[in-house]
Amino acid sequence: MLADSAAAWVGAYVHIPFCRQVCPYCDFAVVGGEAHQAGAYVDAVLAEIEAAAPFPDPLVVVHFGGGTPTSVEPDALTALVESLRTRLGMAGDAEVAIEANPEDVTPEVVAALTEAGFNRISLGVQSFDDDVLASLGRGHDAAAASTAIAVAAAAFDSVSVDLVFGTPGESAKSWRSSVDRALDAGVDHLSPYALTVERGTPLWGAVAGGASAPDADDQAAKWIEVVEAAAASGLVLYETSNLAAPGHHARYNLLTWAQGEYEAFGLGAHGHRDGRRWWNLRRLDCYLERIQTGGAAAAGSERLDGWGREVERVMLGLRRRAGVVAGVAGTALLESPDGARLMEAGVLEQEGERLKVARPLLGDEAARSLLAIDPIEC
Repeated sequence: MLADSAAAWVGAYVHIPFCRQVCPYCDFAVVGGEAHQAGAYVDAVLAEIEAAAPFPDPLVVVHFGGGTPTSVEPDALTALVESLRTRLGMAGDAEVAIEANPEDVTPEVVAALTEAGFNRISLGVQSFDDDVLASLGRGHDAAAASTAIAVAAAAFDSVSVDLVFGTPGESAKSWRSSVDRALDAGVDHLSPYALTVERGTPLWGAVAGGASAPDADDQAAKWIEVVEAAAASGLVLYETSNLAAPGHHARYNLLTWAQGEYEAFGLGAHGHRDGRRWWNLRRLDCYLERIQTGGAAAAGSERLDGWGREVERVMLGLRRRAGVVAGVAGTALLESPDGARLMEAGVLEQEGERLKVARPLLGDEAARSLLAIDPIEC
């Protein structure tokens, strides 16, 4: 099963934090108005890559996220891909993915990206409603999004589109129009996300000051609508927020949900290797100084014990439609009062040795119930 075999893959994540403008809802490790530091930043990431120990096997998946990776020059992205290939090795059929904003996707940029080895692109479209895009602080309009999808589809093996639902003021008609336009464009992968209010963001400040917050019931209805519409177009829900046409699942997603191992490079990047999870510094000046003085970028790390790692395995696995082998933690959940209640309510289901969430909108209930179980020796 693909969901389980991903645990044996190895990958790399590269974070490019630069944005022309920071969206009001974003709490990622990003910086706006610092493009002049891109050269120093790329040099720092190259130094990080050079210091990494190779895996026994070559990389199966590489993912460039952000921020906006396409905010730096294609030559810099090419240098980073080549450095990964030289230092860590790269399988001949590796998936090399990049996130991009629609306004950056031109025939010239796409040609440079594919020449560098990128074969998958994820476009931060978010909406095809110009009013919604304006309220989300995006730098493109609906027409630019449609053009970007068409340009990308002519060049990449897989094209994914992100959509955000539940923006205050977004009507049901507007949301359905965005969904239909994405599906009509023939995208291979769709990632619909609920707008969330993250502490410390401008959106959080606005809501705290009395602005409308996203409505949970409205968001639930819109999630159901996009899943049903995508299914009718041949895209299958394989994780709570991800749908794909056959053969176009995002390998990086599958790798992380299967507890696979991946190196992490760049500001705020998270990695997992040899049972250790770590996260890099989030302040650009601190990150650059640390690397330039010969230090490591990690700000902290942790090692999960046997029970902690088992709980993580089941929690991550339950996000997938394929579910997860129940094991010690899954069995404990099923035998708990909360687990029995969730089974009776049809939230959880068991198929042979696998445990699944049958009602993904209530998946957090299963996670909370799992976390409430007293640790078991394993």
